Amino acid sequence: MVYFQSKHHPGRHFLQIPGPTNVPDRVLRAMDNPTMDHRSADFGLLGARVLEKTKKVFKTSGPVIIYPASGTGAWEAALVNTLSPGDQVLMCETGQFAFLWRELAERIGLKPEIIKTDWRRAADVPAIEARLKADTGHAIKAVCVVHNETSTGCTSIIPEVRAALDKLGHPALLLVDTISSLGSIDFRHEEWGVDVTIAGSQKGLMLPPGLSFNAISEKALKASETAKCPRSYWDWKPMLASNATGFFPYTPATNLLYALDTALDMLFEEGLENVFARHDRHAEATRRAVRAWGLEVQCADPRHFSSALTAVRVPEGHSANKLRAVIAEKFNMSLGNGLGQLNDKVFRIGHLGDYADLSLMGTLSGVEMGLKLAGVPFSPGGAQSAMDYLTGNA
Repeated sequence: MVYFQSKHHPGRHFLQIPGPTNVPDRVLRAMDNPTMDHRSADFGLLGARVLEKTKKVFKTSGPVIIYPASGTGAWEAALVNTLSPGDQVLMCETGQFAFLWRELAERIGLKPEIIKTDWRRAADVPAIEARLKADTGHAIKAVCVVHNETSTGCTSIIPEVRAALDKLGHPALLLVDTISSLGSIDFRHEEWGVDVTIAGSQKGLMLPPGLSFNAISEKALKASETAKCPRSYWDWKPMLASNATGFFPYTPATNLLYALDTALDMLFEEGLENVFARHDRHAEATRRAVRAWGLEVQCADPRHFSSALTAVRVPEGHSANKLRAVIAEKFNMSLGNGLGQLNDKVFRIGHLGDYADLSLMGTLSGVEMGLKLAGVPFSPGGAQSAMDYLTGNA
């Protein structure tokens, strides 16, 4: 294996950022297959199989479109297929990724209205409901929510957002970003009345970056018939026409589709409910470690705790970036940096994807040793606290 580092570190690199996540060997071997003719009958069978299986992870019976793109592409596809230039969209700024989605909306000619948060909580549902209630003329055409905000470790309660829309009878579309939650945290596209779900390959789906997804409701498909935003590459219509027979209107990411086929099998073999329970368990163990160290979790509302990652605040006057650099140098482990207004104030522990108890204990041990070496004030015993929880909840 060739792994590009400035110098050799013995052992395997601990990639504990909240994405891209570790890719299982079984998925890597699937990618090793020879590239297939993407116009062949065999490819049509692969494409049809993957498109059908993907519906199960979104929990939908409707279409799912797969793009060769990052999650940012899926953001854009969701907006341009359902909206027109000048349309108002309501967005909740729960962190850096919600902020970036807003910027994208502005660049393509939409008019986002922002509900601010302190980046320590998830979507403010009462504020969303109040704004929708005031919108008696239904000028707001879509509500856009990040399900799991990767920069803060806060998870929004999507059924509550849907309930607010339904209570008011507001016709706005509901668009939800599940880039860092799909395959890690329970999500139900159809049951929760989501109109477009956005996702990416490089987190809970255990793949390298390169695939993005739109799961689409009937209401969203109808909206796409009159949407006026310019679109070509992102247009759902040619994708759906080709996908009907398992093909794509342009060259797909063939080897990543091999990988997706295998990764979905792995999720279904474990059972999605078991996958979610595993993530819940590792998240709770991590938070217990943080509390035992005397540090503070960035997410301030327990109802919004993320099971995909934990963002940890360092004490005032100390540098999260220095801590991360010490851990990378001494223990060959990568942790997520603070983004936007949280730069140098938090570090982020990713505990999602292909992740087991010993993976977590190695991660938390590395953090605890790093805290000491970096001179960050803390109380020892966080790793032990997590270990006690894991052994008591095996």
